[in-house]
Amino acid sequence: MSPNKTLQGRIALVTGASRGIGRAVALELAKAGAHVVISARSVSALEDLDDEIRGFGGSATILQLDLTKADRIDAIGPTIYPRWGKLDIFIANAGMLGPLSPLPHVTADAWELVMRTNLNANWRLIRTLDPLLKLSDAGRAVVVTSNAATGKNAYWGPYAVSKAGVEALALTWAAESANTPLRVNIVDPGAVASHMRSKAFPGENPQTLTQPADIAPMFMELVTPQQTPNGTVLHARDWLAARNGGLASRD
Repeated sequence: MSPNKTLQGRIALVTGASRGIGRAVALELAKAGAHVVISARSVSALEDLDDEIRGFGGSATILQLDLTKADRIDAIGPTIYPRWGKLDIFIANAGMLGPLSPLPHVTADAWELVMRTNLNANWRLIRTLDPLLKLSDAGRAVVVTSNAATGKNAYWGPYAVSKAGVEALALTWAAESANTPLRVNIVDPGAVASHMRSKAFPGENPQTLTQPADIAPMFMELVTPQQTPNGTVLHARDWLAARNGGLASRD
């Protein structure tokens, strides 16, 4: 095996892979030799990513997925199992911002949509993928959170609550998986140049922010079979500072 193909023969699934962090992580996984199931709502964007992956000799499978469609999520496990018999890596990245508004002004429909997309969908993904990850010799799951989960920011209610729920979901899953080959960890990417970030801060210069490709290697450190942490929350700010010899990151 090439020293750079540390994930050769492993099967990975990345949600929200069409852009931003999900896209950057999918590319890193493919470069390391994993076959990546790239998932998002936009087929055209996934096709572009698939072309790029195949361009450097990697391999991918496109999975068009709307996280509000419960039946589509529930079918993922039964679809993967006959083809590969397992799943080695799961990157739970997809999500939506929702309204930035005082809590009393948030409509019931908007609240339900954020919870269905950010929280309920991840619970359903865990249900359908957990058996496959535990069929791997070293299943690895990384769940993306946000510092908004602290609830300290006014007007971020739906997103903050959904991310706090996602953190509790992932930590519970990690505790329940402690005596299995599966390891579950959480990543807080911080302020990263992304479509969601631009919606939240439209006047911000994205060039002043950490780029998705800058933090993709952090995810890679959590998904190799040799990595054994479980139930940890990693902050990109700390990881980048350590990588830069203690220098503060741009988060």
